[in-house]
Amino acid sequence: MTAIRIYEPALCCDTGVCGVDVDQSLVEVTATVRSLQELGADIQRHNLATDPLAFTTDETVRAFMHVVGSTGLPLTVVDGVTVVTGAYPSKSQLLAFAGLAAVAPTDRPQLGLTEKSASGCCGGATGCC
Repeated sequence: MTAIRIYEPALCCDTGVCGVDVDQSLVEVTATVRSLQELGADIQRHNLATDPLAFTTDETVRAFMHVVGSTGLPLTVVDGVTVVTGAYPSKSQLLAFAGLAAVAPTDRPQLGLTEKSASGCCGGATGCC
C-alpha cells in the first residue's frame, strides 16, 4: 500500500478553523485526508509543533528541512519520494497518490443493457431483445 505523509509547518490546529482567519487549504486537506483514511488509505499528517520527531526520523524530510527549512513546508512525500512542496496537494492529487480515482457521474458502471440496433431492436437471430 502506498504511504502518503504530509509534513506541515507549526500550526495551532490541523483543521484551519482556529483563530480569526480560516485557512481554506487546511479545511480542504483535513476533509480529504479523513475521507481517504476512511477508505483505508495509508495517509498521515505531521505538524512540526506537535510531532517534531517525525521530521527527524524520515531521511527525505530531514534532508529537505536541512536544505530548505520550515519555509518550504508543507511537504508531501509518497513512498519516500517528495511529490509536493510549499503547498498542500489537491484532492485529485491525493486520490491519485493513493491509487484511488474519483468516480464521475459518466463513469458509473453499466447495468449490462444493450442499445437498440438500427434494425429496430437488439439484433440477433430473432430481432428482439
